[in-house]
Amino acid sequence: MFVFLLISCSGKTRNAKTYLAEAEVALNEGNYPLAKLKIDSIKVLFPKSFDEINKGFELMQQIRMAENRRNITYCDSMLTVNYELLTNMLNGFTYVRDPQYQEFGDYVPKIYPLNTSFNQNGLRSAVSEKGQMYIESVLAGGSLRHNRIKVAIKDGSFAESLPVTTDGLNYRFSTLNTTYEIVRFSGNDDNGVAKFIYTFKESPITLSFIGNRTTTITLSETAKKAIARSFELSTLLLDIEKLKYEKGRSEALIKYLESKR
Repeated sequence: MFVFLLISCSGKTRNAKTYLAEAEVALNEGNYPLAKLKIDSIKVLFPKSFDEINKGFELMQQIRMAENRRNITYCDSMLTVNYELLTNMLNGFTYVRDPQYQEFGDYVPKIYPLNTSFNQNGLRSAVSEKGQMYIESVLAGGSLRHNRIKVAIKDGSFAESLPVTTDGLNYRFSTLNTTYEIVRFSGNDDNGVAKFIYTFKESPITLSFIGNRTTTITLSETAKKAIARSFELSTLLLDIEKLKYEKGRSEALIKYLESKR
């Protein structure tokens, strides 16, 4: 019985070592999921193989280090590509920032600059430096007091914003000639309006101002192009911010792992 147990235990130890060796091979080959699976299997299948379990823990730390280093390399590569795209894309935008009120500025499409957008009813757009896009509806004359917008195409497909009631995002002012209503839609308030316009930018789109009553116009080609370009810029800037965050997180994890060695 003693000999049987001795052979049995030595067999288990040998098998645990095999799993550990396979984990090391997987690590060297860059197959980190397989390497972690092999290490986890040692703890499950051979709970008394303490030497291999401890070595597996040390190897797991190496795997995590390797994963984070690879992630940093990937982020650096993608950031290089995205910054090149950003440089070209920003040629179509004007940077606007009021130092007194804004920590970060906005990128305004040159095709539809904000300072001339009161000349007609419609939509205007801009993107913050951090990638947050917003759409503003501009309606001149009347007392519609709108706080929602709806965009639609001929087949009945549409997107409708959420109502905006917050002061500062929903405001009105008057000049000698007329009264203007301006409502800003961003984040959840947009509710897919910008993406809808981007998706159907080649199709005729109607724009409805919804308030005490509803007024509908045809969205101009200029507005569609401006919003589509803003949507693309917003997507790119948000991707850059995400990559920067992921890179920073991996760098922090590497420092943490090094402190535990």
